[in-house]
Amino acid sequence: MDSGLLMPAPVCLIENSNGQFRVNQEALKVLTTITQPVVVVAIVGLYRTGKSYLMNKLARQKTGFSLGSTVQSHTKGIWMWCVPHPKKPNHTLILLDTEGLGDVEKGDNKNDTWIFALAVLLSSTFVYNSMGTINQQAMDQLHYVTELTDKIKTKSSPSTEQMNDSMEFASLFPDFVWTVRDFTLQLEIDGQPVTSNQYLENALKLKKGTGEEARICIRKFFLNRKCFIFVPPAHTNKLKQLEELHDDELDVDFVENTKNFCDYIFNDAKAKTLPGGGTINGPRLGKLVLNYVEAITSGDIPCVENAVLALAQLENSAAVQRSLTLYEEMMRQKVHFPTETLQELLDAHVICKSEATKSFIKDSFKDVNQEFQTTLEIQLEAKLDDFHKHNERESLDRCTALLQDLFSPLEEAVKQNTFSKPGGYGMFLQKKQELINKYHQHPKKGIQADKTLEEYLKSKETVADAINQADKMLTAKEEEMKEQQRKAQAAADAARELEIQRRRQEQIMLENEKRQQEQQRQMAANMEAQRRQMLAEQEREQARRLQEQARFLQEQQRREIAEQQCRIQNLEAQYHNLNSHDNCIIL
Repeated sequence: MDSGLLMPAPVCLIENSNGQFRVNQEALKVLTTITQPVVVVAIVGLYRTGKSYLMNKLARQKTGFSLGSTVQSHTKGIWMWCVPHPKKPNHTLILLDTEGLGDVEKGDNKNDTWIFALAVLLSSTFVYNSMGTINQQAMDQLHYVTELTDKIKTKSSPSTEQMNDSMEFASLFPDFVWTVRDFTLQLEIDGQPVTSNQYLENALKLKKGTGEEARICIRKFFLNRKCFIFVPPAHTNKLKQLEELHDDELDVDFVENTKNFCDYIFNDAKAKTLPGGGTINGPRLGKLVLNYVEAITSGDIPCVENAVLALAQLENSAAVQRSLTLYEEMMRQKVHFPTETLQELLDAHVICKSEATKSFIKDSFKDVNQEFQTTLEIQLEAKLDDFHKHNERESLDRCTALLQDLFSPLEEAVKQNTFSKPGGYGMFLQKKQELINKYHQHPKKGIQADKTLEEYLKSKETVADAINQADKMLTAKEEEMKEQQRKAQAAADAARELEIQRRRQEQIMLENEKRQQEQQRQMAANMEAQRRQMLAEQEREQARRLQEQARFLQEQQRREIAEQQCRIQNLEAQYHNLNSHDNCIIL
């Protein structure tokens, strides 16, 4: 809800019907619209003490919360009025007016104690409104504060809780403002003037009496205290029309006191926070209201730890969902599906995950052990997986559509038996490769491009095999016909060659016959010439032989003569030698 919130009148936040509390759903709807930090001011006090008048002043309206003019209590339960904060930009002031305490018509003051406890739990500034003076009677009437330790738990485990001694319990309590109405005494202590705050602190000093326990509890639980003193606003007869009176018709001091009270609330009242930190806005306040009222109606004691944990569960769960939504929105803005690579998707995931985590950290609180942040990271990874699958589907759909568009002419050609001819398979493969090249050149196919193409081609393998088989069969028939034609041609060529050879052989025979005749003629001539030459040779050889015989005879005669001469000479020698030998013997 913006600071321009228009809430013309209060609505009941917690209804009290016959002692049973119930949260008003319409009031919760109002709170769900307030996204700003809230300053929650609750007022409690005895009925007919003018609480609603002060709350109307804080709303800067004359009317709103019911003032009533009788001895009956008009406000039942707790009423809420949400208005733009007059001093703190981007804050909303939530005013809680409670039913009057001590109403004799209720008959059971246990109900008042729960109203008191709820006002303490829900507010960041707690206003206690009383009449007259802060005396023993006033302390006795404030006995509700002594019962708070029985009505509020800080921890779910009693073993870890130290109600009375720990500062932890006090840290849960809001700032305390005591407004004293119709104060007619002098602000003096022992004759010395004092401030209203000094007056309160003096009244809270420990004194023996029935109000001692209340004093102890106020001092222990409400560490930041403030007091405002109000003189009677006007003459008693005019109090019935108090909301209709203008400031100039009221007591000047009362008007000043009221202004000081409002200025303090506007300037110093803090925003409502959770124990340990964490700003409260409208939705969170509404969840606290539900948690506390549910505990009371179930007979349990409101536990701040449980309420905060329950709120943390709801808030952190909502923060996780918002972060997941932010992640999805950013991913859809950054990623143009399908991506060309997986890395492109992962890079966008890193950026969007970082922003989603920052958003969660900003919106979450009390994420013990980072339980919800871990859950967020797990769900972000799951979202990444979803986007990855979506990316694959987008790529698959786009690639499938592209393949159908590119290959439909080829598929139609197959149906028309365009490739059912010898060599058709080669033509089919060439055309298929051309389409594959076109497919690869087409942009924005995504990460399933190769896989989709592979599966498509695989699905068409039977078609390709059929074309290949038909091609082989037709090619074989064509080859068979060609072989027959080749054989016929070869036979024709062989016959033609035989005829040529026959004619050539006849020509050769004729030429051989002529050559033989010529050779025979030449041989006859040669033989005649050779005969004549032979005869001449014989004659010459005979003549030579005769000459040789003559020479041989002559040589033989000459050798015989030489031999005879040699024998004669040998005989002569022998004779000579013989004569010589004989002479020697004689001697």
